[in-house]
Amino acid sequence: MMEAQKYVWEGAIPLQIHLHESEITSLPPPSPALILAPRIGYLPLLLPLIKPYFSSTLPPGQDTLWFDYKGLPLKWYIPTGVLFDLLCAEPERPWNLTVHFRGYPSNLLIPCEGEESVKWSFINSLKEADYIINGNCKNVMNMSQSDQVELWRSVMDGNLDKYIRSSSKLKLGTVTTDEADMVGQVKAGKIPVRLYVWSVNEDFEDMEDAPEVDNWDQISYINRPLEIHKEGKYFTLHDALKNLLPEFFAGKPLINDKPCIEESEDFQKVSSEDVGSSTGAEEGKEIVSQPMESCCNDAEIKLIRIQGIEPKLEIPFSWVVTNLKNPEHFLHICVCVKIPNVNAA
Repeated sequence: MMEAQKYVWEGAIPLQIHLHESEITSLPPPSPALILAPRIGYLPLLLPLIKPYFSSTLPPGQDTLWFDYKGLPLKWYIPTGVLFDLLCAEPERPWNLTVHFRGYPSNLLIPCEGEESVKWSFINSLKEADYIINGNCKNVMNMSQSDQVELWRSVMDGNLDKYIRSSSKLKLGTVTTDEADMVGQVKAGKIPVRLYVWSVNEDFEDMEDAPEVDNWDQISYINRPLEIHKEGKYFTLHDALKNLLPEFFAGKPLINDKPCIEESEDFQKVSSEDVGSSTGAEEGKEIVSQPMESCCNDAEIKLIRIQGIEPKLEIPFSWVVTNLKNPEHFLHICVCVKIPNVNAA
């Protein structure tokens, strides 16, 4: 077991959760709830901890749990750690969130029926990863009900040992884990990657001065698998990002001789054929199979964050994937890009 992987699984975000003022029916109002939320977990899974704390002050009605950060409704299917990395350019501890039990913004968020919705979103992401790595979803689709329950329970409990035992049956390994891994050698194959690209037009120097994300339209949510063609080639995070986001590296030479990314037509079929209707566009997820709309060469990458870490770009990509991927086998990368306003006078 890699020590870094253990740290990821044990990682938690300190939350200070406030009940929205419109739902407070008693005086004095309740104090905020203080909770440690697992990085690899999902906000709706906190319901058993939050509901009892605020239950005495809630108005009558049916619970429809959702959260916002500074007025921005939070997408429940994005892991908690990724939300924190994406929305807090300058980490805020504790992270102040507002919880709602009424008035679900169905025009902005897809429905969530509690743990069951989160579980199936997780399983569908696992199917996507299986499709990317193996070309089909058979390994996940053929899981027994008991194996599926055991895998999900290991994620819920943050039990890495149990997760490794359960997930090993899926044969989703994509990178080496021996000594070669430490010098940056990778196996040929496809690696599931999710990119969250936050584009900023305003001018700023330090991340503490970056404008807040107040609309999800500012975030490009991209599924863009990385295909490695050459086994044993030294391949860094820098190389990976140049291949994943070529639109921000136009005209700049790659460290490797040829691109390693290839997005096949087969991958574009994953949502409808092997994964099912619960993923892709239906979840509000933008699956992009070609570069984002043209960016000028003056675009500047201000921040790259993975699992709360701002890694050095020369780090071996194989180490990043092995240790920092989430349990559904996707590597989530948050990127902040400053793009000059071409309309500015």
